[in-house]
Amino acid sequence: MTHPGEPGYASAARRAASERTRSMDDAGGTGDGSAVRRRRAPQTLRRRLLVVIAGLVVLVSAIVGLVSVASLHDQLMARMDAQLVQATDRAARTLGEEREEREDRVPLPPEGAEALLRIPGQPVGAIAALVTDRAVVTFGAIDEEGDFVDPPEAIAPVLASVPADRTPVTVELDELGEYRAIAAPTDGGFSFVVAFPLAEVNATTAQLAVTVGVVAIAGLAAALVLGAVIVRRALVPLDRVTETATLVSELPLARGDVELPDEVPVDDERTEVGRLATSFNRMLGHVAASLSAREQSERKVRRFVADASHELRTPLASIRGYSELTRLHGGELPPDVVHALGRIESESLRMTELVEDLLLLARLDEGRELRRERVDLTRLVIDAVGDAQVAAPDHEWRVEVPDDEVTVTGDAGRLHQVVANLLANARVHTPEGTEVVVRVARVPAASGAPDPTRVRVTVTDDGPGIDPAVRATLFERFARGDASRSRRAGSTGLGLAIVKAVVTAHRGTVEVESEPGRTVFAVDLPA
Repeated sequence: MTHPGEPGYASAARRAASERTRSMDDAGGTGDGSAVRRRRAPQTLRRRLLVVIAGLVVLVSAIVGLVSVASLHDQLMARMDAQLVQATDRAARTLGEEREEREDRVPLPPEGAEALLRIPGQPVGAIAALVTDRAVVTFGAIDEEGDFVDPPEAIAPVLASVPADRTPVTVELDELGEYRAIAAPTDGGFSFVVAFPLAEVNATTAQLAVTVGVVAIAGLAAALVLGAVIVRRALVPLDRVTETATLVSELPLARGDVELPDEVPVDDERTEVGRLATSFNRMLGHVAASLSAREQSERKVRRFVADASHELRTPLASIRGYSELTRLHGGELPPDVVHALGRIESESLRMTELVEDLLLLARLDEGRELRRERVDLTRLVIDAVGDAQVAAPDHEWRVEVPDDEVTVTGDAGRLHQVVANLLANARVHTPEGTEVVVRVARVPAASGAPDPTRVRVTVTDDGPGIDPAVRATLFERFARGDASRSRRAGSTGLGLAIVKAVVTAHRGTVEVESEPGRTVFAVDLPA
């Protein structure tokens, strides 16, 4: 796993987040719908804006359509009621005139219904009826050709139930459909009913509703297309900010001279997106200045460490030489002097190793090229394990290498130092009798077959394992498992830091896995 600032950290973090999301979905797939909610498409800002636009268009269209359809329907019904009232007035006058012409002053039922339908202005489908004692005496209708016909008998009870109060009401006349009917009393004990069909009113209202719906759908489509274009253009600066931030997240910010991407173009600083882009550009400028200051400071420190290490090599060699020369003097020296000279030699040797390690790390930090030559990794590992076996015969050492030759391109001396440091780490931090196994193999590819382009060296021991609190800083400089910084084991705290620096310089990776009873250091190198 990479660390923040290292190449590929952002993409690795996104992959890890995606894998965690998929695992949560799989675990919750049989729940109460939470997995379905997690699998729902992300609500991006662009999508939310389009949803709001669509919702507003639908809401406005629905309100306009409902008001328009209701208003038209009310107007048509009001016009229909006015026609019914006029038809009622004409019918009342017609029936009165017929009663005055007759001697018994009581209109015959058949003549009364036809008289109502003969009134000018009656529409096609109009129905007229004479009612007495809530029963239809006679009724008739006008067909499409203008002839008088008898309507179905089933509608008679409905016509008889219309109240004779000159108030228009809507009635359902079976297969004839909806009618608007009005009833009025007469002087002869009869009441008459006039009914006009509502088919034309309903058809006009339905046609308007369909027209409004089609226009609303077309308007919604146009609004979505136009809104998508406008939102996309408005969010272009935000997309640029996202792209630049992604590029910055992929840069190796941990060390070295970092060249940040160009600033995000700002069209208008007065808009929200423009203010965000301006703030982001200022942040990039501050980050670039901070990284430049840090790089200059680190460069000075590296130069100081390299110069100091280089300058200390000669005095340390002189101290060690003079102490050895004093011990080789012909005269007899007191035991305490001999002991003191031995301590001087051992500490100067330890100091020399520390100086050499610091000088190597400083050179690697400066980016100095290592030697590039063909290295037989199998022979190198065998030689390193042989040296470790001589240094620690109380450990059990075992080597597992393939039959064919495994070679890499790199610096043989530095690669040998990598293996030697890992073996020394296993020797120093494990008790006697610990088994240490060193393996050399091809890295398995995704298909399971060995990858010819990668080589892996693993150092495995069955020791007590690494403290989890130390594991996170294991490859940092001067990192030690012993918090008291005891020198009993002779460790400088730079061994694993050198391992990581050398492996990184060879374009490889080093990882560690540890648990009580098993610790594995894995070094992957390009073949």
